[in-house]
Amino acid sequence: MSAATVSPDTVRAVEAVLFAATDAMGVDAIRSYVEGDVRAALAQLSADYAGRGVQLVERGGRWHFQTAPDLAHVLRRDREEVRRLSRAGIETLAIIAYHEPVTRAEIEAIRGVQTAKGTLDVLMEAGWVRPAGRREVPGRPLTFATTPEFLTHFGLSSRRDLPGIEDLRAAGLLDPVDLAFGQLSAEAEAEDDGGDDDDEEDAA
Repeated sequence: MSAATVSPDTVRAVEAVLFAATDAMGVDAIRSYVEGDVRAALAQLSADYAGRGVQLVERGGRWHFQTAPDLAHVLRRDREEVRRLSRAGIETLAIIAYHEPVTRAEIEAIRGVQTAKGTLDVLMEAGWVRPAGRREVPGRPLTFATTPEFLTHFGLSSRRDLPGIEDLRAAGLLDPVDLAFGQLSAEAEAEDDGGDDDDEEDAA
């Protein structure tokens, strides 16, 4: 069944479920409330809301309504306090995004320095990182992965949309001699030239 022929009642029901939801919902979760072709209804709603003040978007396989990005300034009444991640936080978040699931020890091996517990706490409080279970090796270390909120915040549909190393360099976001970022590619091998001596550990 195509989006053009999906039942109007199904479309309205999916719209109501998503509107009432407090969190983004996957197709299976929506199906627990709505009968019919949910995927076709989502496609229809996405088209219906395109270009409007509220849009239906999909991030990491989950759907939710959000304000159109170009209208954010209309709703922003108070001056926002900008909180910047420390260098340690940025590097840790990037390593997790490119290598997840990853343990703290693996993060430290890539960065070349110890990672303070507070750094991971800040990323989890922001809703960008979550515990992802324990690795079945001696000691069963806890692993970490990114969240759907991470994808939403950075405007990504999935981790496949993460830029490659060359893309980061071309955009001026990567220092060619910066070891920490130079190792983010899954294919890159760890190198150690002592370039992290100035970053024993930033405050989270």
